[in-house]
Amino acid sequence: MTTENISPRTASEPTVRLISFATLFVIGTDTFLTAPLLPLLQREFSVTVSQSGWLVSAYALGYALFALIAGPVSDRLDRRKVLLSGLIGFTLLTAACGGAWDFWSLFTARLLTGIAAAFVTPQIWASIPVLVVPSSIVKTMGYATAGLAIAQVAGIPIASFLSSLGWRVSFFAIATAGALLWILLYTRFPNVRPASATKGGLFTPYAYVVRSRPLMLSLSAYLLFQTGNFAALSFIGSWFSRDFGATQTMIGAAMIVIGLGNAIGSLTGSRLVSHLGQQRSLLLGIIALGAIYLLTAFVHTMWIAIAVLALGMLVGGFLFPVLMSELQSHTDLARGTVSSLANAAMYAGTTIGGAVGGHLLTQFSGYSGVAVFTVVAYTASLGVYALGGAFRTDARSIQ
Repeated sequence: MTTENISPRTASEPTVRLISFATLFVIGTDTFLTAPLLPLLQREFSVTVSQSGWLVSAYALGYALFALIAGPVSDRLDRRKVLLSGLIGFTLLTAACGGAWDFWSLFTARLLTGIAAAFVTPQIWASIPVLVVPSSIVKTMGYATAGLAIAQVAGIPIASFLSSLGWRVSFFAIATAGALLWILLYTRFPNVRPASATKGGLFTPYAYVVRSRPLMLSLSAYLLFQTGNFAALSFIGSWFSRDFGATQTMIGAAMIVIGLGNAIGSLTGSRLVSHLGQQRSLLLGIIALGAIYLLTAFVHTMWIAIAVLALGMLVGGFLFPVLMSELQSHTDLARGTVSSLANAAMYAGTTIGGAVGGHLLTQFSGYSGVAVFTVVAYTASLGVYALGGAFRTDARSIQ
């Protein structure tokens, strides 16, 4: 099997970890930036609450749709070129968000920013297995996950602080960070050329994915996992507000504590993975996470709920790099396509989980309905992973 080729320009493992963390942090911060600005933007453009919510959806919509194109494009071209070009677009379009003059101009700029971001993050996930030795893949993916987790924690406080200077400042600040990131990537990120086997039509990588039964099952299992995951994560604030009378400030503080668990798990989990091995880490991680979320059905105190959810996020931070590594272990020829499909599956899981979770939260007491749905989705995910051979001793794995 032909693998991707790396140019003489090399990057040490610490450099790859820095690049991975920084890229996911900048892109992630931009992803979570708009939500806390919505009250300001609603007043600025004189729109309803539901209309302002489309400013969040626009980014996700652009990302999800064009991730399906960005993947096969990146599998045909030098990943460095795709990464740098996508980041230029991301930076300029984020700055354009700060220059928006009405609702629709901001909506369009956010949509285009999401499209540009779809060409950035998959290159990181796809390049890690090529740039570092197999024993360091999960650890390096953990740094990328930590960048996203810390962005999730920091996005709301950063946006809230900068919004005191005006909502436009937040977008200009992220655009500046994007420009600095581009310089870092330009000087440190090596050329990662495509495998010769991907030089067919644009969608040739999809043909490879579809023909691989283990890979299709792995993607399906990942979708099921993320559906349950985001059903549990999307309504924490609503649960705290309804059952514990938490204010917005209290919810924000709680989410920071919970999010820190994810960052810690991402940065430290690789040691446990190296001890357990990838297969057992995948199995035990999903089981443990399901058990933790099931425990929320019996929680009646907010601070205990925060502690339980922080523990869940810590396990999630440990588990996410394993999930991504398991997906990447199935292919050398379509890494970018697989990364993009994983992102699309995550957004699809977010949509499904959000639709189902809201109904369950209103129909059942506490978090019991959401918790049971999450456990069922995790159980189904484990079953599909097993069908794909993820837990067989002869299955491919990266450890």
